Amino acid sequence: MILSMEALVAAGIGLVSATGIYLLLRGRSFPVVLGLSVLGYAVNVFIFVMGRLWQGAAPIVDGTLAVADPLPQALVLTAIVIGFATTGFVIELALRSRADNGNDHIDGREDASAARQAEGDGGPR
Repeated sequence: MILSMEALVAAGIGLVSATGIYLLLRGRSFPVVLGLSVLGYAVNVFIFVMGRLWQGAAPIVDGTLAVADPLPQALVLTAIVIGFATTGFVIELALRSRADNGNDHIDGREDASAARQAEGDGGPR
């Protein structure tokens, strides 16, 4: 069985996407930020692959039949800049949340269980 390059790239994008989604579902802020970044990388590679690779094609219309499509490259470059800014913003939100709450849990379950133990409740009834 011969594995084609398209199948290999598709499997790679799927693996990176699955890793990003797995990290997004974690209960702490750092894995969530990492998952957003990894998922952004997977989307960027997906957009870039959808543009196809043109060999021997002119990047600008010059009268030849084959012309490379510059739109996927422009979209990926824009997405990289937006992703970098968004990652910086989410990191700042995570740091601020940790400073305000004293921990980096996203769903707040750790806080509720710690409050029950402090009251001597012992758990749910």
